[in-house]
Amino acid sequence: MDITFRTPEGCFNLRAAAVILHEGRILAMKDDNSPYYYLPGGRIRLHETADSAVLREVREELGVEARIIRPLWVNQGFFNEDVTHIDFHEICVYYLIDVKGTSLPLTGEGFLRQEGHRIHRFTWLRVDQLKDEYFYPLFLKDRLHALPEALELIASYD
Repeated sequence: MDITFRTPEGCFNLRAAAVILHEGRILAMKDDNSPYYYLPGGRIRLHETADSAVLREVREELGVEARIIRPLWVNQGFFNEDVTHIDFHEICVYYLIDVKGTSLPLTGEGFLRQEGHRIHRFTWLRVDQLKDEYFYPLFLKDRLHALPEALELIASYD
C-alpha cells in the first residue's frame, strides 16, 4: 500500500526520487498524463524504507539495478498540480543514484519505457538549461548546480 491519502483539502504523498546525472545532464521523465518533466521515483509503500523505495522505482521504471550514492534532500513540497489542480503536500527524499555499469548513460537523448499500461518518456536534460524547461519541482532548477555533501531539509512552494 502506497503512503498517500486524499482529503477534501488535497492530497498527501510520501515519495522517493532518483537524481541520475551524466555528463552535465539529468535523467527526467514525463508520461501521457503530465506535460512537464519530473524525476524518476514514486510513492513509498507502508513498511518500506525510502532507500528501498527509490531502488525499487528505478528498477520498475528504468529496468536497471542502481546504487544509492547518498541522500541529498528531504523536501516538504506544497503545490497545486498543473493537470488535476489538486493541492498537494508531499514529502520526498531525493537520492543521488549511480547507474554506472548499466545501459542508461548510452541511451542518447532519450528513450521510452513501458511500465504496466503507462508509457514513460525519459530525456537527458541539460542541468544548465533546466530554468527553461517545464520541470518540477522548481527548487531543483537551482539546487542541482551544487549538490549538498550532507542531507538537507528544505520546503518548497510551487
